[in-house]
Amino acid sequence: MGLFRFFRSGGKIAWILIASVLMVIAASTALLANTAEVRFERDVTRMVFNDNVGVLEDVRKGLGMEKDSIERQLSASPEAPAANQPYIVVSIEDHRLWYKQGDSVLFTTQVATGSGKILEKEGGSHWKFETPRGRLIVQSKEEDPAWVPPDWHFVEQARKRGLGLVRLNRGEEIPSGAGWAIAVTGANVVRRYPDGRETPIETGEDREIVVGGNIIIPPFGTNQRKYKGVLGTHRLNLGDGYALHGTNKPETIGRAVSHGCVRLRNEDIAHLHSAVGVGTPVYIY
Repeated sequence: MGLFRFFRSGGKIAWILIASVLMVIAASTALLANTAEVRFERDVTRMVFNDNVGVLEDVRKGLGMEKDSIERQLSASPEAPAANQPYIVVSIEDHRLWYKQGDSVLFTTQVATGSGKILEKEGGSHWKFETPRGRLIVQSKEEDPAWVPPDWHFVEQARKRGLGLVRLNRGEEIPSGAGWAIAVTGANVVRRYPDGRETPIETGEDREIVVGGNIIIPPFGTNQRKYKGVLGTHRLNLGDGYALHGTNKPETIGRAVSHGCVRLRNEDIAHLHSAVGVGTPVYIY
């Protein structure tokens, strides 16, 4: 009753305190609501600077802003293609692809698919290299695609060759022990010499940068993190790094050897690239 009489008697200080608390709560709520958006914009800016837009979906998923595009496609109802709409079918078991329209086969060939192997990460999780099953679509097409190897490539190479791993970040140097250092200048990972000279380092599949018994992981956006020729002559992107693409190892076709993509001989993917349009359904089973 004393508190009630206090408010009724016009306790201005109390009303001011209550209003202040409500304003603080409202401001805090707005701040929290904007945190995800601010973090997202920050990460997008960083990724664009590093030419690493490929991880955009992962960031959005981590913030709960959007489901992973592959998961979204696979969870959708498996719509049947229209009677006159061409579509692609891939059999993982048979290692074969068919390009069809209705019941007519327009083109067919052998392919390579995911190996199903598991590569352990530090901390108990792992990568599993399997081709996703379900209905996807061709999201975009490329000629002469460059492969930007994910981190698992460097982990896999280091374990295969008995080497350590060191991540190179922009603004840092890694001493070689031979009078020069590894650093990043612009879009290149370079050898930096004491006299100020810099020479870009050439890299490629099985030609990673090795210094002091460690494989160096270049930053995204550098030329040393882009391998030419690995994906063959053309690529049909399915989302989240999965694709139908060519290969520099045609002897692997017809086997379960890939890290999840569907590989074709270069002449076969060139034919599909010219025939298949963006939006074409791809059924993988």
